[in-house]
Amino acid sequence: MKMKLALAMIVVACFLSSRIQAALQVGFYLNTCPFAEAIIRKEVFKSFLRDNGIAPGIVRLHFHDCFVRGCDASILIDSTSTNQAEKDGPPNGITLRGLEVIDNAKARLEAACKGVVSCADILSFAARDSVLFTGGQYWNVPAGRRDGRISRASETIEIPAPSFDLDQLTQSFANKGLTQDEMVILSGAHTIGRSRCSSFTNRLYNFSTTTMQDPNLNPSFAESLKQQCPRNSQGNVDQNLAVFMNQSPFLMESSYYSNLFQHGSLFTSDQALLDSQETAQDAADYASNGFAWRRDFAQAMIKMSQIQVLTGDQGEIRANCRVINP
Repeated sequence: MKMKLALAMIVVACFLSSRIQAALQVGFYLNTCPFAEAIIRKEVFKSFLRDNGIAPGIVRLHFHDCFVRGCDASILIDSTSTNQAEKDGPPNGITLRGLEVIDNAKARLEAACKGVVSCADILSFAARDSVLFTGGQYWNVPAGRRDGRISRASETIEIPAPSFDLDQLTQSFANKGLTQDEMVILSGAHTIGRSRCSSFTNRLYNFSTTTMQDPNLNPSFAESLKQQCPRNSQGNVDQNLAVFMNQSPFLMESSYYSNLFQHGSLFTSDQALLDSQETAQDAADYASNGFAWRRDFAQAMIKMSQIQVLTGDQGEIRANCRVINP
């Protein structure tokens, strides 16, 4: 009986997955807004030229959106007097970057093809372009997403935390239909961008009841981080301080994985990738083959971008990405 139930669940999951795959399609706007991708890419590139740190910000924005209610652009909705939205949840707040890029692209698209291109698709295209501009591999984005109408800060608990261990990470990704291998692949996005000191300073100053500094952190690297994230006279670290995630923060390459073996990663969740033979082997493979990682990263992003998407007559096409339609 249990075997039949399990098989039935697998069949249903495959059916739902195939429906999503069929609903989203490459070239979705070819007839209704043929210059949509070009408009979005131009806005991303303009912002990237002004500040190349905007690219990792958009990739992270897409990731945080997809892990809460799926890839429905709910992270873009502003809070109101009666609702605290996702963007003001603990993992987001002042750390979000790239919102204005999506706003600018949406404004241009509304002028060119009113009510056609969803904010969710804009975010997916912008994330792809951000990876491309930082040296990653290009991929075709299946489109046709619709925008969600619900955004709650309380639900951002679903976003994997920097303090997660390997089991927590694996379960968090599994909850979204992503494998452990894909978790290792997508974690490599930490090769670009910056992190607020507050996301990892527990590893420097308050790791456990028995030791202040995480023993799994390279001592010389820890000293460097302490200089960049010093404590004030009250023993606190300025939450506005940030450091680069990696030595090549503007280039999608695989040194992130090499750093793991030198105990030079910022987050507990990064270093945790070495805590099993399988994930450590994946990390070793990508450390030695950056091309394979960029290829697999593109495929993992395609899959991630289809988590719990709204299609057809679900959701809406927001006129303003920050506000649900009346």
